[in-house]
Amino acid sequence: MGFYVNVEPDVNVFVEDINPAGEKTILFIHGWPGNHNLFEYQYDQLPKHGYRCIGVDTRGFGQSDRPWHGYGYDRLADDIRAVIDALGLRNITLGGHSTGGAIAVRYMARHQGHGVSKLALFAAAVPSLIQRPYFPYGLPEQAVLDIIEGTYTDRPNMLVGFGKMIFHNFVTPSLADWIYQLGLQASGWATAAVANTWIQEVLFRDMDEIRVPTLILHGLDDKVCLFPLAEAQKNGIRNSKLVPFESCGHFLFYDQMERFNRELMDFLAE
Repeated sequence: MGFYVNVEPDVNVFVEDINPAGEKTILFIHGWPGNHNLFEYQYDQLPKHGYRCIGVDTRGFGQSDRPWHGYGYDRLADDIRAVIDALGLRNITLGGHSTGGAIAVRYMARHQGHGVSKLALFAAAVPSLIQRPYFPYGLPEQAVLDIIEGTYTDRPNMLVGFGKMIFHNFVTPSLADWIYQLGLQASGWATAAVANTWIQEVLFRDMDEIRVPTLILHGLDDKVCLFPLAEAQKNGIRNSKLVPFESCGHFLFYDQMERFNRELMDFLAE
């Protein structure tokens, strides 16, 4: 069931609610530059085991509205709060991939974990996607500046280049093209604005505010959010569990789909 939720005047985000009668709920926040459909192979399986899956297209992406403004982590976290309140969600698991993981962490700090009893981070862009003088473990800032420039000059080619970074194991050309098409559904300005947010914002203090059990799933061969980010998450979030995925890249829910689903459902069942 798909519908829209108003998150601020004249801005609506698209929400997909699969198996609303499920006993336990997980709300997925997708990574850049995709949309909620990236979790298709979780939506296919988790409801079979009684779970309710909710996917949100962040503003500017997928079927959501495309305002010119509002692509910092605060506003994106506030959008998630609006969805949680509109649906009356309580005791849910909040799951985020890549940039979606950063939004989830900001949500937990900014909204004191409202409605959330567990957190799951998948190759999360936390605490910083880029290298900083005090955190030398991310991508060079220039790599992100190149993504922004590519977005403004030849976005399809930029997306092709990004697509070459996200998998460690073989996926069919058809699957890779499908993910590419999801990226094209975003607005160019939102694509660039979120990439700029990677440069502008960090989440070190946010991690310290998390008070719920947290699962960290991260590929050892991730070329986008490098594995030391996962180790920093483990060190910065109390009551967290890090599960490294060997021979696995950034899109771990495709690279190791069966293991990803199993680890996630085991965590949900605890």
